[in-house]
Amino acid sequence: MGSSVHAKRTVLVVEDEPLQRMMAMDMVEDAGYEVIAVGDATEAIRILETRLDIRVVFTDIDMPRGLDGIKLAAAIRDRWPPIEIIITSGKAWMAQQELPARATFFPKPYRREKVVAEINRMAAVPLM
Repeated sequence: MGSSVHAKRTVLVVEDEPLQRMMAMDMVEDAGYEVIAVGDATEAIRILETRLDIRVVFTDIDMPRGLDGIKLAAAIRDRWPPIEIIITSGKAWMAQQELPARATFFPKPYRREKVVAEINRMAAVPLM
């Protein structure tokens, strides 16, 4: 599965809705990346504290337990600056200036090929 181009490149999917999470996992795996998936931002932070191989976080905005995708993205940018961030939502529309630095927004329903192209672009950026 996957090629050497994506070796050690992991995408963390953060999505509370199980069907959406499974679809995002399939999309990331089909693109040749390792995927870790969690149901909320609190769990995502726990994973980020223990894994050094995560290159991209793909997160929904609306999530339970008080920490939404925007707050998660801000925490990632603050604590793990090299990690790239993709934010998605079926409800909110984000202006680029409202996003953390280098984050990209895709409204749901997103087009898989566009998200995969963005993951590929982000994963190709050398770590700082």
